[in-house]
Amino acid sequence: MSKTETTDATDTADTDRVTGDDAAGADLSTAPREETTGGPTLGVVGWIRWFWRQLTSMRVALILLFLLSLGAVPGSLIPQTSADEMKVADFKKAHETLTPLYEKLQLFDVYSSVWFSAIYILLFVSLIGCIVPRTWQFVGQLRGLPPGAPKRLTRLPAYTTWRTEAGPEEVREAALAVLKGRRFRARAAGDAVAAEKGYLREAGNLLFHLALIVMLVAFAWGQLFKSEGGKLVVEGDGFSNTLTQYDDFKSGSQFGVDELEPFSFTLDSFTGTYEKSGPQRGTPRTFEAAVTYTRGDGKDEKAVIRVNEPLEVGDSKVYLIAHGYAPVVTVKDGRGKVVYRGAVPLLPIDNNITSTGAIKVMDGYRDKNGKPEQLGFKAFFVPTFAGAGQGDMFSQFPALDFPVMALTGYHGDLRVNSGLPQNVYQLDTSKMTQFKVEGGTGVAQRMRPGETMTLPDGAGSITFEKEIKEWASFQVSQQPGNGLALAGAVAAIAGLTGSLFIHRRRVWVRAVRGEDGTTVVEMAGLGRSESAKLPEELAELAVALTATAPPAPEPAAPESADPESAAPEPAEAEAEASEGVEK
Repeated sequence: MSKTETTDATDTADTDRVTGDDAAGADLSTAPREETTGGPTLGVVGWIRWFWRQLTSMRVALILLFLLSLGAVPGSLIPQTSADEMKVADFKKAHETLTPLYEKLQLFDVYSSVWFSAIYILLFVSLIGCIVPRTWQFVGQLRGLPPGAPKRLTRLPAYTTWRTEAGPEEVREAALAVLKGRRFRARAAGDAVAAEKGYLREAGNLLFHLALIVMLVAFAWGQLFKSEGGKLVVEGDGFSNTLTQYDDFKSGSQFGVDELEPFSFTLDSFTGTYEKSGPQRGTPRTFEAAVTYTRGDGKDEKAVIRVNEPLEVGDSKVYLIAHGYAPVVTVKDGRGKVVYRGAVPLLPIDNNITSTGAIKVMDGYRDKNGKPEQLGFKAFFVPTFAGAGQGDMFSQFPALDFPVMALTGYHGDLRVNSGLPQNVYQLDTSKMTQFKVEGGTGVAQRMRPGETMTLPDGAGSITFEKEIKEWASFQVSQQPGNGLALAGAVAAIAGLTGSLFIHRRRVWVRAVRGEDGTTVVEMAGLGRSESAKLPEELAELAVALTATAPPAPEPAAPESADPESAAPEPAEAEAEASEGVEK
């Protein structure tokens, strides 16, 4: 070979070697490759399947459940329009900077907001998508048979073995009977018996998820078809379950007025007693309203409504929620004609039922020029008077032990016809003038029952009558989803209990003929989750099985002719051991 050919061959070999090294380096390198081959793309259907798998995964379901609970926090901290519009209005006045932000985030209507509804619907779909495939899988497991025994039972976490004189068939039949007696699903599989128990764990898990769906449906149903209204009723007055009779009324978007339960009731009397001594002085002991109610059939019935013991009429429940006093007053004009007489409900402002309110007389008064004006009185009432000589009056006990009422008189325009909503328990004095006597002192007087306050300039008088009635406030509600929600909650607790305390496990019993002619029995158990009870249960099963297939006696050790020579002396044994080591 010529020098030139040798050089060319060397160069070629070097080039091949470099190329091979580069290829090997490229295969081992973790750097991104410059040239990539086009892989398969998901496509629209692939992306839909991927999104569906993510949505129906347990991880996403837990995240959505956490977001739903987190989203409910503003609903409990911020006043809601659906619960109390007056509180929402007061909150907006007090927080003018935050109000625009809260309105954009729909924080005054959390439970009907777009974002809360989106989380709610996604959670609903996620739970359904998670339950359906797991249900079919569980049905398949119930229809299937326990799997056969593994090849090496010694690798399982719970294991025991023994030898018996009983035959393998006899042992397997006994094992089948023992396992079925312990409510295992068992079958013979080759040289072993396979058994399984604890299917109710998965059933409890599915029941828990189904119960969550039931509660979500109940919550949505209740929000759409609910109705709730309040009514203050004075002793002797009544209420009819029609929309115009309510003081305030709220309902779901799908509720119709014609769905109101037809009934009416009259408040016959209210009874309230209070603790008179000790550290709990003033605590209510009796708090009940005696009523006569009429159903749609026109039949009158008697009932007593107590706190947490509502009156149930069809789908409606009437709850007792508040109580107060309604002093009876009589207003006369300058000619002595009665222009107003009735019980005036006053609203409590503390636990001792110190109460405030307003008395409004639409006509009956004329000024010096003969122009008709309206009368108004601010009322401050205490059932048990205290504070004499201190400038302020207050109540020291909620019962009618020493009732006193302070009245301040006004005349002018009550603005009840202004077209603006007005609180019946407050007096708008923007267009009114306080009555004054000579010297410019305003007319105000503390009055006991039976006393009269005379108005100046012949405007008339107002009398605090000796009769003081009591009033009770009732809440009438229809919640169609409550029963379903309760059933869902009970089912959820039952399912969660089953999924936590029931352990699914499998047991195998293998019986084969050994080389010495005895039967070798192997028993092993495996749990779906770690449990300290599995070895204990396996031991109980082994004890029960050994009652039918007792262990064979251990073979005796061979006896020596000379007992003394059978066992060497300790010194000789040590020497033999030393010799063995040296050898």
